[in-house]
Amino acid sequence: MTTAAIRVQGLEKSYEQLHVLRGVDLEIERGSIFALLGSNGAGKTTLVKILATLLRSDAGTATVNGYDVATQAAEVRESISLTGQFAAVDEILSGRENLTLIARLRHLADPKAVADGLLARFSLTDAGDRKVSTYSGGMRRRLDIAMSLIGDPPVVFLDEPTTGLDPQARNEVWQAVRELAASGTTVLLTTQYLEEAEQLADRIAILHEGRIIVDGTLAELKRLLPPATVEYVEKQPTLEEVFLSIVSAGTGSRDQS
Repeated sequence: MTTAAIRVQGLEKSYEQLHVLRGVDLEIERGSIFALLGSNGAGKTTLVKILATLLRSDAGTATVNGYDVATQAAEVRESISLTGQFAAVDEILSGRENLTLIARLRHLADPKAVADGLLARFSLTDAGDRKVSTYSGGMRRRLDIAMSLIGDPPVVFLDEPTTGLDPQARNEVWQAVRELAASGTTVLLTTQYLEEAEQLADRIAILHEGRIIVDGTLAELKRLLPPATVEYVEKQPTLEEVFLSIVSAGTGSRDQS
């Protein structure tokens, strides 16, 4: 097996006159988190679909876990898991039932043990017997990621996994992604949130108009800009500071009366 979990060379994809990918090259190391940034329409989801064998490219080559996505699609599918922008969970079932169902569909030896292990891994044990319809957004996404890990795929695609989540739920998903990489799983993360890439990624690539225009670590990308300058600006109070100050003052006045 090569050191690269994913290798893409000269990948192209068009829809009639719309050129979505115009010769994409990238390489992702095993056990790393690789963030693919780009605005809407940049081609992120198209690239992920090609790597997941859901689309065929017009030109170029791509391998995932050492298998060619065009000629060894079955082997690629056995090596990956794909989590899209919306949690693919059954709200009528409990969290444990969702996990057990997928484990049975994958013909694993002990579906209940698999489910219990993943519930514990993603801090969902206490909610395991509740219907998913009662879960928060962050809990649903964590369950969705847990379901994608059944069968221990070495490569996981997370296509904008925190879209629509509040900050607390986003932090919960970030922690789950960090734990994935810590266990040796390779994660390809597409996102529009720059902070998400800063927090999680070992390497970051920017896809723009169908091409990778930059690829490197966060430190390498920062060095592309001129050195930072120090400026002194007047700090205005935030609304929170104003609120707390007024409330504190009002409390003090009542205490004196």
